[in-house]
Amino acid sequence: MGISADRVVVVTGASRGAGKGIALALGESGAKVYVTGRTQSEGDAPLPGTVFATAEEINLRGGIGVPVIVDHNDDSQVQALFEKVREADGRLDILVNNAFAVPDMLTTPGPFWEKPLSMLDMFNVGVRSSYVSSYYAAPLLQANGQGLVVNTSSFGGTCYMHGPAYGAVKAAVDKMAHDMAVDFRPYDVAVVSIWMGILRTERTLAALEETPGTYDEMMATAESPEFTGRVIAALAQDTDLMKRSGKVLIGAEAAHELGIVDIDGKQPPSHRPFLGNPPTFADAVIE
Repeated sequence: MGISADRVVVVTGASRGAGKGIALALGESGAKVYVTGRTQSEGDAPLPGTVFATAEEINLRGGIGVPVIVDHNDDSQVQALFEKVREADGRLDILVNNAFAVPDMLTTPGPFWEKPLSMLDMFNVGVRSSYVSSYYAAPLLQANGQGLVVNTSSFGGTCYMHGPAYGAVKAAVDKMAHDMAVDFRPYDVAVVSIWMGILRTERTLAALEETPGTYDEMMATAESPEFTGRVIAALAQDTDLMKRSGKVLIGAEAAHELGIVDIDGKQPPSHRPFLGNPPTFADAVIE
């Protein structure tokens, strides 16, 4: 399997952060990229970035950026997004489920009962949103006869990271990728979950400004937000992609196998040695 170069892509949650980086990298490869998010104007969110700015940068890099304002808490808006893709293009090659509600206290130390129940917002825009986007994308991917669905995830799927709510969300999207892969396999649509490393996002850089020097060693090997997008672009061209379907991939390791480097020309390291291994799911299928 190798997805055509003129591919049509949807990246959810792409106003900033990992989603923006993934969208830019895929746009740079020549794709038409629909980017979704809620931020329409600078200042609407505490951090910089809008869907329109992401789409414009895709255009500057040689792709086609299509900004779509979508609240992934609203299923009808998600349905309308994929109807727009169907009407304009009649197909979809790659879906990247990246939309994620980041609670204010996500990285605050302490037990879960000392944090607000709003931590559960991650289950709506994180788990449920990935399911809903995949649901509405499925007919387009199925009709295409080939494709790729990616859930962005992290080592928090198996190790303790930011508490039980975050861990449950990441474990859920990992298992969802495995199970959706079973349903999509007859149509040559691959589904994977990608564990990203520490990212140099707007959010991370803003946090580092408050504690300068504290995480210098860690940030020395951090991934750019575009790194995962480069990995996804390479996976889409991999003739052995279906062999990876249903698996949880460590982005840095997949990059090494595919000969991909980050925007600085470096190969980010895998954090497997101290954060743990991806899960191994059973081959049994019970319908």
